[in-house]
Amino acid sequence: MKNIRIKGARQNNLKNFDLEIPRNKIVVFTGVSGSGKSSLVFETINSEAQRQLYDTFSTFARSRMPKYEQADYDLIENLSPAILIEQKRFAGNSRSTVGTTTEIFTYLRLLFSRIGQPFIGASNHFSFNSPEGMCTECSGTGRVNKIDIDSLIDWNKSINDGGILFSDFKVGSIYWKQIVLSNLFDCDKQFKHYSEQEINDFLYAKAIRYNMGDENGFMNGNYEGLYNKINRLYLNKDIATLSKKKQEVISKYISGKTCDVCNGARINQEALSVKINNTNIHELSQLQLTELYDFISQIKDPTIDTIVSQIKQRLEYLINIGVGYLNLARETGTLSGGEAQRVKLAKQLGCSLTEMLYILDEPSVGLHPRDVHLVNEHLKELRDGGNSVLVVEHDPDVIKIADHIIDIGPHAGVKGGQVVFEGTYADLQMADTLTAKHLSSKNKLKQDVRTSNQYCSIENATTNNLKDVSVDIPLNTLTCITGVAGSGKSTLIHKEFLENHQDAIVIDQNPVGQSERSNPATYTGVFDYIRKAFAKANKVSAALFSFNSTGACDNCKGLGYITIDMAFLDSVKSTCEECEGKRFKSDVLAYKYNGKTIVDVLEMTINQAKAFFTDTEIKDRLQMLVEVGLGYLKLGQPLSTLSGGECQRIKLASELQKKGNIYILDEPTTGLHMSDINKIKEIMNRLVDNGNSVIVIEHNLDVISDADWIIDMGPEGGIAGGKIVFEGTPNDIIKRTDSFTGQYLYQYTNNGN
Repeated sequence: MKNIRIKGARQNNLKNFDLEIPRNKIVVFTGVSGSGKSSLVFETINSEAQRQLYDTFSTFARSRMPKYEQADYDLIENLSPAILIEQKRFAGNSRSTVGTTTEIFTYLRLLFSRIGQPFIGASNHFSFNSPEGMCTECSGTGRVNKIDIDSLIDWNKSINDGGILFSDFKVGSIYWKQIVLSNLFDCDKQFKHYSEQEINDFLYAKAIRYNMGDENGFMNGNYEGLYNKINRLYLNKDIATLSKKKQEVISKYISGKTCDVCNGARINQEALSVKINNTNIHELSQLQLTELYDFISQIKDPTIDTIVSQIKQRLEYLINIGVGYLNLARETGTLSGGEAQRVKLAKQLGCSLTEMLYILDEPSVGLHPRDVHLVNEHLKELRDGGNSVLVVEHDPDVIKIADHIIDIGPHAGVKGGQVVFEGTYADLQMADTLTAKHLSSKNKLKQDVRTSNQYCSIENATTNNLKDVSVDIPLNTLTCITGVAGSGKSTLIHKEFLENHQDAIVIDQNPVGQSERSNPATYTGVFDYIRKAFAKANKVSAALFSFNSTGACDNCKGLGYITIDMAFLDSVKSTCEECEGKRFKSDVLAYKYNGKTIVDVLEMTINQAKAFFTDTEIKDRLQMLVEVGLGYLKLGQPLSTLSGGECQRIKLASELQKKGNIYILDEPTTGLHMSDINKIKEIMNRLVDNGNSVIVIEHNLDVISDADWIIDMGPEGGIAGGKIVFEGTPNDIIKRTDSFTGQYLYQYTNNGN
């Protein structure tokens, strides 16, 4: 089949190049973070494959599908329908589990409806998402949330004094006005002076008729007790479906606990009474996937062979891709980006479609070096099934299996966007690119390690799979927490350690906001200081220099473009004619700072801005961005246009401005090229040199080799993990044959020998 041909690729920083990508091959795209890999693979190839496919559907269908903007290119030929398997966490609510998203639970329910004893009915009688099967007490969530009255009401205040603490009922709000205008309660009397009947009515009334307004009652209504109203508005819904901000608000007033009726099983007692080999469906959903596979393999009944084979096949895919430590009851929202991606990849392996275009974003993320080969085997399986596999990746072990490598660079941002190499892995090793240099560099263990006689102790930890773990984490050192996926690393630090050290600064995998109104300047807070500098120089309000405030163009509201709604067609964006895309009112541009307008400053790269400003507060914050390797970005560049690695480093730069003695970094190398990892190592070491303690959860051998102290978890994931395998220095762990980390670190620092 003909190669994929691209002419004039210009998306974001791409330098108008032509490219041919071989089909039915594993093609790996490499290059530093921000070089243009995502612009080429995701925003050009994937977007066009999806957009052109959707264009074949009716306008009615298209109106209900995701919208993909036209990429910037001259010609693309020979595309196939694309399946994007990315790192994004599942957006599912608490009703979405590993079992439901892989459809294994669907087959398991069918199995119980066929051979489970006693027989109670069809498969929906075993579903916690259907009325026939769910526990009525918790509505199938396994948890019951109760409102804490003492956190809801200040007993020493009245309604008019702000005695209702729930923010949606604050003084002046719509809900507050409804209570006051009902004239049912003395709004100036402190709650502690209310009679028992008054409190009962105020909190628990189902419907008290009232006239709101004058004596003629121009508006009638029913008063619903505060407790019941909050329960109906928020708690009767799945809290996970609410906005993050609303979840944070509600969490202050509720206490959640496991449902007393079903004990967290989610399904009703009738469904729990049905068993196969003395085990009910809830007990099976709690088993580790490897254990569940063994259980299902023991079922011998020719009438349900098809069901059993479907369950086993799907379990095999998950186990073989390295997530066999999960269970079917695990909520998808709790999976890491890497785990979510591997679950999605495993699901695709059962697909019989061919000549598809599979696009993957760093499938090795979250995997210990021991398990990267599991992903590699699945990539080969997709290719051998007659598909084209495009992979954006930094891991050398994934790069090695490529049939064809395309290296983008030579650097990032405006200095990137070119194809600097095409060919095989053997050819790449002889090339003159950053990727080639780091692939052939020698790797060394840290010799001069820091020592400490101060420790933070964790004692007898048993959360999740931890097996009575006690460990001392040294302070004022760079400590690396290692181990295979699912071994207990995150539980040890994010659950046990943070419970006793809540003031620690955590830099994790949660994404930064990617609004088009958010950019490096706004996210890091440096824009506040820049606006103040402009305001002081011109003796005007700082709000004038914000495109989110009074300085915004009235026509486009500070966006720089106008969106034209085309009804059933895709919306069209056009540059705002009023401000010509500058986002500000014209009179704002009359004000200058050292000869530059606010628009000029936002167009500067971070390196240029650092040289331009003399204000210490501004320079220090910009220096943080430079130090994490983002000096090439423009100050006003929307976060929505940045790669995953760039977004994470912006978050890192923002957090590094805070004062704290303990920093926790969760896989900070995600999305980073080998050359960029050195910058992260330098930052972590400088933090320690400045008197801080740094704890890093990491699989990257380059970071592990630079640690002062290593705590290795394992030996395996899930129930076979949760133990301390090793504590000590990098030089000591390479001597340990019982540590997978030690074995791979030894190979890494001995150049694979």
